[in-house]
Amino acid sequence: MPTVAVKLYSVFFKFLSKHRLQNRIQTPLDESSNPYGVTTRPEESISASNPSFTDGVATKDIHIDPFTALSIRIFLPESSLSPPEQPDPKTKPKSPQQDYPNSLHHRRNSDAPPNVGVPRNDPRRTSFEGLNLRSDNNVYRGYSPLPQNCRKLPIMLQFHGGGWVSGSNESVANDFFCRRIAKLCDVIVVAVGYRLAPENKYPAAFEDGLKVLNWLGKQANLAECSKSMGSGARGVGAEFTKAEVQRHIVAAFGASIVEPWLAAHADPSRCVLLGVSCGANIADYVACKAVEAGRLLDPVKVVAQVLMYPFFLGNVPTQSEIKLANSYFYDKAMCMLAWKLFLPEEEFSLDHPAANPLIPGRGPPLKLMPPTLTVVAEHDWMRDRAIAYSEALRKVNVDAPVLEYKDAVHEFATLDMLLKTPQAQACAEDIAIWVKKYISFRGHEFSY
Repeated sequence: MPTVAVKLYSVFFKFLSKHRLQNRIQTPLDESSNPYGVTTRPEESISASNPSFTDGVATKDIHIDPFTALSIRIFLPESSLSPPEQPDPKTKPKSPQQDYPNSLHHRRNSDAPPNVGVPRNDPRRTSFEGLNLRSDNNVYRGYSPLPQNCRKLPIMLQFHGGGWVSGSNESVANDFFCRRIAKLCDVIVVAVGYRLAPENKYPAAFEDGLKVLNWLGKQANLAECSKSMGSGARGVGAEFTKAEVQRHIVAAFGASIVEPWLAAHADPSRCVLLGVSCGANIADYVACKAVEAGRLLDPVKVVAQVLMYPFFLGNVPTQSEIKLANSYFYDKAMCMLAWKLFLPEEEFSLDHPAANPLIPGRGPPLKLMPPTLTVVAEHDWMRDRAIAYSEALRKVNVDAPVLEYKDAVHEFATLDMLLKTPQAQACAEDIAIWVKKYISFRGHEFSY
């Protein structure tokens, strides 16, 4: 059972959350008062971005849509400054359908990323000499794409939780979680600040998720364009001024410019989606759209997705929905309020495509979905629906393991007061083990 502290905090959390949800339902919404959109709430504790590697990860915020509040926070691990990783020709990649053990006892510690913390005068750093990657105060500035020196890392697109109506990609809890994942998985995490309900109802949050995926593809093409211009005009790896880059890019792509961190370090062909709670619904929607788009998204390729205690529902109740309706933190009554705020009144249904992943005709055939890891908690009333979705994927030969955590509650690995528990750390490590099967150049890095 959860600890006494968790039970007490759950009571306080549910009381406060239900009060806020009921106030939003009862307060008339003036749609003309905020056409720009809302991505944060006044009660949220926000963590400022920090472009220095004080804890091994540098961050920056980018506003990517001039017509809405859509923004992202990039989490760049310090391992990106290591020499480029090369595929091992002697390593034969294992089948992507290899089963992943559901037991926590099978975890293995990953090898530390090479050269993290290596002194700047160490010979292993010599390939970066003269690139001026950081200023004197350790702030990482990024630089022009230099393929012979830059280490390319996979991208993880992350969608926070909060029941559609709260949460933020800049919150203290989400910032901590994304930093942990960036270091453990050795990936660039792109946390999406999608628009919140009720100011922006369905499908705003889903459209924002897909818009960021398309933006990543555009960035990859912009980076290739700028790299070609730099190579043709001044030789491979030559620096060029910001004004020159902007002039050429504006001519070819409009007003877009290259995002230097992604241009230098991101490998869009190894893209993973990770969704937390309602963010898992967004991740699964984006995965469906990526399957439908196919080569149109090139060079972006979604190779896997991680659904952490997804916000799935359905009209026919499951056993957990009946037995655990009054569960900890996010009980059924509170979630119903959130869905009423998110879905347009005329579309409200527990079998809405945003809620139920198994309704007929929802999207592409399940057999085309990417490998999907599902994380569920023992005391989460939505757990059975998530397990059913995973079982449906496995029936059509999609690698779709389930990690179930005993004595755990909804958002046990991402909620502010639970982030530093051993169980939250173990969950992040388990995710890293599975994700590395699909993003590592060396194939599977662990033997079970």
